[in-house]
Amino acid sequence: MPGNGYLIDSNVLLDVLEEDPSWFDWSSQALAIAADHGTLVINPVIYAEVSIGFETIENLEALLPKTEFLRAPLPWEAAFLAGKCFVQYRRQGGLRRSPLPDFFIGAHAAVEGLMLVTRDASRYRTYFPSVRLVNP
Repeated sequence: MPGNGYLIDSNVLLDVLEEDPSWFDWSSQALAIAADHGTLVINPVIYAEVSIGFETIENLEALLPKTEFLRAPLPWEAAFLAGKCFVQYRRQGGLRRSPLPDFFIGAHAAVEGLMLVTRDASRYRTYFPSVRLVNP
């Protein structure tokens, strides 16, 4: 999968699923281009973030079918890297007391060599400079 996989950030999925008036066009186009060029990938963290807006798992599964989105486990190496980036974040004055979802998502992309489709690139650029981003 490395090289042709696209990890799709939850903000992009939510933009499309909720038809966000500001971001729907960019996010839906980015999603379509990624699908044309490789495998769309989500992980448990992304799935959890998107699931908040759904009453049942069946409703979410209908909009994120397994035939279109590869479900990838979070690698142990990514969890380790997320922790190390969180320590750096705290040393730089970050106030959160536990690792943010973005750290797990960015670390997953870094460890697996996946491109990351996101519209919130600043944290990923800061803590995961090796990750190739698709962003506005």
